[in-house]
Amino acid sequence: MSSALSRAMPVLRGTIVRRILVNYRVDADVAAGLLPSPFRPQLYAGRAIAGVCLIRLARVRPTGLPGWVSLGFENAAVRIAAERDTPAGVRSGVFVLGRYTGSRLAAFAGGRLFPGVHRQARVASREAAGEVAVSVRAEDGFAIAVRGRCTDTWPGDSIFASGEVASAFFAAGSVGYSWHPQRREFECLELCVPAWKASPFAIGELAVSFFDDPLRFPRGTIAFDHALAMRDIAHEWRVRAPIAAVEVGAVRSPLCEPANTPIKV
Repeated sequence: MSSALSRAMPVLRGTIVRRILVNYRVDADVAAGLLPSPFRPQLYAGRAIAGVCLIRLARVRPTGLPGWVSLGFENAAVRIAAERDTPAGVRSGVFVLGRYTGSRLAAFAGGRLFPGVHRQARVASREAAGEVAVSVRAEDGFAIAVRGRCTDTWPGDSIFASGEVASAFFAAGSVGYSWHPQRREFECLELCVPAWKASPFAIGELAVSFFDDPLRFPRGTIAFDHALAMRDIAHEWRVRAPIAAVEVGAVRSPLCEPANTPIKV
């Protein structure tokens, strides 16, 4: 995707119906091994921050179109808080190792009509009596099971002092970078949320195949830190110019090269 094409692409507008950020604290050296150049882990209290974003979107449409011409879908992304050096200084954001979606249209359009290659997966969510449960299953073996509810209590063992501090950390890293295997470049997509607000989310059940893998994350190198939830927030997706790969051979994560083919359901 050329810079000229990225500038010509329309801004997408919609509503974040529900977004859950499940975050782990990770040994800095282990996280660095998952990131290709020119990215490095953005550290907080000496640890890298990685996790999954589970997001349900509604009324997504190009700016200028009426609300009835819109889409809704549910996606999941595996990400690491990352930073890179630029002529203007250090730029922070998140590096997306892989994206999954329950929408065949999003799986087709991602990486083709809009940045962000997606694998299709079976995504199911349920909300009852204040509790939220989300599951993701893909043919490649990737799976997520998350269950919890919003709370006023912050986990005492988090490396962040409060939910407000953790929320501010992620609000400052609004650009998502991801590898496009065909174009051999890093795509950039910025999430613009004028009224950013996230609250603590208490986890009752948590299983993420990527982070639960002891070969990828040896014992003692990763631990759950906290989760945040966002609800009913207007947002925009803005395409930014892609970044040329410095070391293409360094992009080796299995989640960086999705097949982008639908699974059988």
